[in-house]
Amino acid sequence: MKVYFVGAGPGAADLITLRGARLLGSVDMVLYAGSLVPIEMLTHCRADAEIIDTAKLDLEQQQACYVRAKEMDIDVVRLHSGDPAIYGATAEQMRRLDALGIAYEVVPGVSSFTAAAAAISAELTKPEVSQSVILTRVSGRASAVPELESIARLAEHRATMCIFLSGPHLKKIVGDLSLHYPQETPVRLVYRATWPEQKIYQGTLGTVLEDTKRGEWNLTTMMLVGAALDKEVAVESSLYSKDFTHLFRVVKKNKAEAAS
Repeated sequence: MKVYFVGAGPGAADLITLRGARLLGSVDMVLYAGSLVPIEMLTHCRADAEIIDTAKLDLEQQQACYVRAKEMDIDVVRLHSGDPAIYGATAEQMRRLDALGIAYEVVPGVSSFTAAAAAISAELTKPEVSQSVILTRVSGRASAVPELESIARLAEHRATMCIFLSGPHLKKIVGDLSLHYPQETPVRLVYRATWPEQKIYQGTLGTVLEDTKRGEWNLTTMMLVGAALDKEVAVESSLYSKDFTHLFRVVKKNKAEAAS
């Protein structure tokens, strides 16, 4: 018996990995977060599989499902939105599985932050502009953010920042970001990336509050901010330069160039 923590991806049913879809179609029991994972994702499951929505279950009730599966000697897929490694609440489940002597495996998925970047056709890193991506969120009732990782502190780096669950907290987030980012810094909001109801806002740190209404952007909104999002910034990597030599491509120079 084994539990597979599978990343469902950001929402679209065809953005789950081939491995994840194969596992969904092979196991007898599937636990999924119905509040976060679209029902269409379950089309990958076997018709006779037991499918359990965990949205209303606490951790002990979910653990009971694993115990029952162990007694039946059947494999389980625990389907998580996005990638299980990011805000997945998987560590606490793994600790319990360790205590129960149940084996498990993690299957990665497409994260909502990369799906949001794809939705706005943006590269999050550009040479000499930003070579770092910060993934963070605002403190909530379920999970507090350490003070050293507050948005105001992280903003000091002025790297590309992806802020999960940002919708209800835009005013505070903008205030914290404005301590260090210029007002002309590009800001993108992506609500439910890849879902049918996806919507996008494109503006700047100085315009986002004026252009959006309170309550218009719900919890499942990704906020992207940083100079790298500016399409007018055209700094290019040397990797594909015709004059750049690397392990797989050697640029031959003529005698005049070599002498200089």
